[in-house]
Amino acid sequence: MVVEADVREALNTVMDPELQRSIVELGMVKDLQVSGKRVSFVLALTTLACPLREKIASEARAAIAGLDGDVDVAIELSEMTAAERTRLMESLQHGAAGQEEQPLAAHLNDIDKIIAVMSGKGGVGKSSVAAMLAVTLRKQGYRVGLLDADITGPSIPRMFDVSSRPGASPLGIIPAETSTGIKLVSINLLLPHDDDAVIWRGPLISGAIKQFWEDVFWGDLDYLILDLPPGTSDASLTVMQSIPLSGIVLVTSPQGLADMVVRKSAQMAVKLNVPILGLIENMSYAVCPKCGEQIEVFGPSVSAETAKVLGVPLLGRLPLDAELAVRCDSGRVESQPTEAFAPVVAQIVERVPETKCSPVFGHSH
Repeated sequence: MVVEADVREALNTVMDPELQRSIVELGMVKDLQVSGKRVSFVLALTTLACPLREKIASEARAAIAGLDGDVDVAIELSEMTAAERTRLMESLQHGAAGQEEQPLAAHLNDIDKIIAVMSGKGGVGKSSVAAMLAVTLRKQGYRVGLLDADITGPSIPRMFDVSSRPGASPLGIIPAETSTGIKLVSINLLLPHDDDAVIWRGPLISGAIKQFWEDVFWGDLDYLILDLPPGTSDASLTVMQSIPLSGIVLVTSPQGLADMVVRKSAQMAVKLNVPILGLIENMSYAVCPKCGEQIEVFGPSVSAETAKVLGVPLLGRLPLDAELAVRCDSGRVESQPTEAFAPVVAQIVERVPETKCSPVFGHSH
């Protein structure tokens, strides 16, 4: 049985006769799907009037057949958008000019919305909120990527039961994919063992985050979700200074300490001119399985007051969910029902601005 990485590698040998670059490197292979003995993808040409389109498609089929002659290959011919053609031409001109070499990923990625999930302190369920945000958006039909920017405490791959290493191509790093098609990059996927400690100083951590942004071929995404480490450290600063965010979602819990610390994260976002989309209070209460009473395990909620002080909407109060914890621990977060989380996501989708913020390069506080 063929796998996506092998198919992509085979297609990387198919050259555009005019541009003399592989169709993978040129970003022409889109929506690649591999299921059993069937492979399908969209071949996005610079123009549908290309006289060599059938030749390219035929060579692509032959390359895949070289992996397994019984594979059924379905190729849909389409045309790049004007923006995609512009990015491609700019990247080709950039290479021809002999300027400093950059991965093609930086030119070819087309990501509509970029949302960072941030908390003031650890232990409030920030990563599970980021995971459920990605899962819910994916179930609603969006193209979703998930960047695990928590370099020293990565947990996202475990939640999705993903252990395959990201691939490599002339375009850059190819993300791993979850069972539902969420593109995923995490430092844990690059370590020999998933429990190996990442003992790095700030500059190395910042460099890894920049590489996950600049060197990864995310392709076309509707949403890229970033799971930030807790606090206002180098990692969070790097994200806000290097990546054009659409906004930040803050996560807290009912404890007074969490409330105090999340305000620090909010101040950081404000100082760096990053929009705050809203506040989520996680683990707000537990529901008694016998009588349905809501029990405030960590004390009374203060999230409404916090949101008011910060001048941001309270997106929702999420219950302490033992089943979600079990599914995250066992790598089955994508099987978690999303009904309770859907209203939160609906507000985020409604509030996310059309334009991204401009990164404040080299600026610090």
